[in-house]
Amino acid sequence: MSRSITMPFKSSGEGDRTGRGIVVIAVLVVMLVAACLLSLGLGPTGVGLADLWAYMTGRGDALSVQERVILEAVRLPRTALGLVVGAGLAVSGAMMQGLFRNPLADPGIVGVTTGASLFAIMAIVLGNGILAPVSFWLGPEFLPLMAFCGGLINTWILYAISTRQGQTSTTTLILSGIAISALSMALIGLLVTMADDRQLRDITFWQLGSLGGATMPRVWSVLPFTLSVIVIMPFVARGLDALMLGDAAAYHMGVPVQKLKRVIIVAVAAACGATVAVTGSIGFVGIIVPHLLRIAMGPSHRFLLPGSALGGGVLLLVADSVARTIAAPAELPIGVVTALFGAPVFLFLLIGRNSGTRDMG
Repeated sequence: MSRSITMPFKSSGEGDRTGRGIVVIAVLVVMLVAACLLSLGLGPTGVGLADLWAYMTGRGDALSVQERVILEAVRLPRTALGLVVGAGLAVSGAMMQGLFRNPLADPGIVGVTTGASLFAIMAIVLGNGILAPVSFWLGPEFLPLMAFCGGLINTWILYAISTRQGQTSTTTLILSGIAISALSMALIGLLVTMADDRQLRDITFWQLGSLGGATMPRVWSVLPFTLSVIVIMPFVARGLDALMLGDAAAYHMGVPVQKLKRVIIVAVAAACGATVAVTGSIGFVGIIVPHLLRIAMGPSHRFLLPGSALGGGVLLLVADSVARTIAAPAELPIGVVTALFGAPVFLFLLIGRNSGTRDMG
């Protein structure tokens, strides 16, 4: 473990880190406002910044009827969904990295993503078969609800396996997550072989992720689960800092380690399950954003968690703007854009981290 892990508990330079954290968060707020304006104004029917500002400040005549309909029915829900999903994924990633004391950890490590994917693909493939009555009863919410349930079921199974006598083993949780994810992927492969051409296209598009189906009801449906990780940020920040020294050290510092683990795992499962259910699988947001911010502002979760919420919104809105324009009039799945950006950055950070470890050795 690198020496920077223990920095939050040293007194020297605390003011410098605090100032740097405040500056980074202020910059992220400005970037988020710019990303929102870009998302709202970008598209085949362009809306100028001046007209957009006039509309937002109450001048209804600033836009034509068509522009207002496009803005209110299409772009505003899409922007809001990007903010909510990006914040939820990035904060979940930051919490999981702190919980496992590994800056390369990901929310998918607890099986949320694969569980949600398995149940969503079950909805696509079996929705007109044995699950037809449920599909008819739930209507358009059938697939999102199935995905959400899949994420929670996988997380519950993993937590039950890794918890004995009230103690949750992180190592057992990780290994169980690998096994359950492998089983889920095998079942996904079985469902794919059963799918017809239309279902295969739906599966492929869903697995790559998209904000294209954004509506305000969907935003409201995922918002409470994202708020679950946002609300607990100030209550878990100190505990996550303490966990950097290990479970035993955190316990002796007065941190209720097992309760902290349970709260974070449940909140992350709910947030990631809900976001995957609404937008499909969007990778690398939960890894890249916290990792870059840790470099920019240090490892203290007091600033890292709110910074991740802002940075996740910025990244997803910018990626969505690129997805809508780079191949216009067609639209790329947003998961393709985040992977094209995230994978090289992830490899660069990983190589740099390994080089730093060798240098210290």
